[in-house]
Amino acid sequence: MYLKRMFEIHTKHPSAIVKTSNLAEMMGVSAASTTEMIQRLANRDLVTYIPYKGSRLTTEGFSIAGKIKRRQLLIEMLLTDVIGFQGDIHAIACEMEHAINNELEAAIDSLLGYPEETKSGERIPQVARHFETNIQTPLLPISNMPNGSTGEIEFIALSGQDSKTLDNLNFGIGNFVSKTDDDLYIDTKQISLSDSLSKKILVRLGG
Repeated sequence: MYLKRMFEIHTKHPSAIVKTSNLAEMMGVSAASTTEMIQRLANRDLVTYIPYKGSRLTTEGFSIAGKIKRRQLLIEMLLTDVIGFQGDIHAIACEMEHAINNELEAAIDSLLGYPEETKSGERIPQVARHFETNIQTPLLPISNMPNGSTGEIEFIALSGQDSKTLDNLNFGIGNFVSKTDDDLYIDTKQISLSDSLSKKILVRLGG
């Protein structure tokens, strides 16, 4: 989170040294705690710490922070534009940004049409895209699965009671689901999901 906050400051003020007091205020913690974390990041060569002045991201730190920010923005777009999620988009995206791997990031990027900025005009940090053969079939909401198809669940944007509902069905990421005559099945067990739930679960066909 510290790296991402420093990245956000850098995008607005590229040449600025990030003051520890400003970063602490953004993080909602004490200056002492922030200094301690900055020193830890400096020991990992992710930031350059300048005593009594502040810090800057190193090249490696900038790369990692940009990737984290990119994943946050892609997830926010997925939740709003594809799934139609109505909850706290930013909070959910911040929770999920560390949980997706490179392949899922690439799949979300493809699903969204390789966006360069959000609808609000915020630039999405760009990466070198590798159009590999293992990303052949797109992710799509489980509600859009055609009859006769099978897919692997790769993304679930649920929390609270909705998440507990899926847990009770032994329904989670990595499960294979099939659709026959508009009915959904995991293995041979038929499952029933509301339209709102099924739009928040993404599968990759052909699993």
